[in-house]
Amino acid sequence: MTDLERALRPEERLSARLRALYGAWGYAPYKVGRFEEYELYMRNKSFLTDERVLAFADTDGKLMALKPDITLSVVKNTREEDMPLKIAYAESVYRVPRGAQGFREIMQAGVEAIGELSPWDFCEVLLLAAASLRLIRPEGWQMDVSDMGIIAAVLSGAALTAQEQAELLLEIRSKNAQGLFQRCEALGVREETRRQLLALVEISGALLPALQQLEAAGLTDACRPPMEALRAFGEAANALDLGRISLDFSAASDMRYYNGVLFAGFVDGVHTSVLSGGRYDPLMARVGKRGKAIGFAVYLDQAAGLGTGSAQEEPVRVPGKGTPAEIARRCEALIRAGKRVRVTQEEGEP
Repeated sequence: MTDLERALRPEERLSARLRALYGAWGYAPYKVGRFEEYELYMRNKSFLTDERVLAFADTDGKLMALKPDITLSVVKNTREEDMPLKIAYAESVYRVPRGAQGFREIMQAGVEAIGELSPWDFCEVLLLAAASLRLIRPEGWQMDVSDMGIIAAVLSGAALTAQEQAELLLEIRSKNAQGLFQRCEALGVREETRRQLLALVEISGALLPALQQLEAAGLTDACRPPMEALRAFGEAANALDLGRISLDFSAASDMRYYNGVLFAGFVDGVHTSVLSGGRYDPLMARVGKRGKAIGFAVYLDQAAGLGTGSAQEEPVRVPGKGTPAEIARRCEALIRAGKRVRVTQEEGEP
């Protein structure tokens, strides 16, 4: 650990390491404003993990909000002439965490790629997500991936309303095969489509073997391109010794915002995901921007303290005896030796 890292809080050290990783892959540093117009979040509240937003009136009377999400701000403020854009950020958001009662400041680090992206660009972001998890917990991490394009292609075989599709998606996310079967019957979903939907719930596990099972399940031809993209990512991940990737369609989300790969990352010692991301082309269209987009965020407050060497050593206690010059020299010698120090007074001393 360097002297600079030693001076930082655990989440700051992890943030610095992640930003160094992203910078090495060519992602430029990006700064997001702390405030946005409240209306941006109200128009896209389904995109947020929690609809509650901290709002205040600006000096001109306009209703503003402390940002609860980075992606919306990046998309809103990116000009089309600046695309394609690959950026990395370390920012705070302000929202109510899952299972909590009040608003909190939550530190995040992550990347966004926006514009006319190639198949490699999508693969690259997924590889960076996996590499982030390995950096946090080298021997105890897992990344689950799914693809909304596959789900949408299968659902296209049934004449369903958006609400009915959302009901089936909820059963898929819950991995509730029985509930999915019953809901399909109630909605009159034809047997072939029902069989394919059940395959999405029942097939999971290590990415490349699970994809083989999914290919054997006889999904519609429209599923082939996203499945091939997932296979290419899995092979690239294995080439970089990032093989802790699983296919799991419970990692699915709102089709109004996501149209491709979705993923979530987990590490030993934390019961919820410490990373989440996905492809969100529809969000671009909703805010009037052209192009494709993918990104992810690492939740630093949850992941901090789990990285290699991130635990901060206890300071060496230096007795506060002698003159200030003597105490200063003892402290300086320990600091030069790479130690942290804390001057202590004996009980009863001033």
